[in-house]
Amino acid sequence: MSPLIGLLGALGGLTVTYVGTWWTFARRAPLVPEAAGGPTGVPPASNFGLGFVTNFFDALGIGSFAPTTSAFKLFQMVPDRIIPGTLNVGHTLPTIAQAFIYTLAIRVDIVTLVLMIAAAVAGAWLGAGVVASWPKRKIQIGMGVALLVAAALFAWSNLGGGAATEGTLGLSGVKLGLGLAGNFALGALMTLGIGLYAPCMILVGLLGMNASAAFPIMMGSCAFLMPVASMRFLKARAYAPRMALGLTIGGIPGVLIAAYIVTSLDVYYVRWLVVGVVTIAATMMLRSAVRDK
Repeated sequence: MSPLIGLLGALGGLTVTYVGTWWTFARRAPLVPEAAGGPTGVPPASNFGLGFVTNFFDALGIGSFAPTTSAFKLFQMVPDRIIPGTLNVGHTLPTIAQAFIYTLAIRVDIVTLVLMIAAAVAGAWLGAGVVASWPKRKIQIGMGVALLVAAALFAWSNLGGGAATEGTLGLSGVKLGLGLAGNFALGALMTLGIGLYAPCMILVGLLGMNASAAFPIMMGSCAFLMPVASMRFLKARAYAPRMALGLTIGGIPGVLIAAYIVTSLDVYYVRWLVVGVVTIAATMMLRSAVRDK
């Protein structure tokens, strides 16, 4: 059995475990007060639509966390306290679909891929355990700062920062160590809602890797770390069940259409739109933290 098939087999096993865990915890009560006080039942069309749109652009490399967080804040769809858990739980299965597609489609050194994924998972496990127990104001401050960082990274990426059309398909030596340390940190920060795609793409570019190699690394990292992080949020009941389900059901077809039908799309202006929206959402989040004090 090839290492790649083994990796995808492990991801399949993790996916089954995650779905079973979600089902088990979804039938239990109570949730955290913010989620328990919300509506129950079938998600509305707006939840499906948000999942479709954010995961469609996620599969094109833009990322889903920052746009989804912005929508949550701008339209008051999810209480601030449970946004990190809702992001992780709701976007996990669409991200896993991306990982299967792009890991098979794009070449990358298997040793680098496996080690980068392991580093991100370790960071997510640590980060989710901390974030799930944070009070609302600390979540607001952390996510506000994280969104500003995400906006800056989007802008820098759009201006050509970290991009490399030529480069290696793997890392070794000091560069590998730096890559592992960086992905560990990104895995921890992802549980707070900063997103891993844009910073991971910049990271591997700065380390001399080909830009295309970032796709299986960042999507594989998220596919493995998000079930791990999400199970921590599920255990703490720190998520909005109906919104998470809507993101999942709407997100999977968005991924499939982006990957198999829309093979080429200029996302330059979309990224700048995301920069503006995310900056506004970050400002609102920090203002909420000031008011709550």
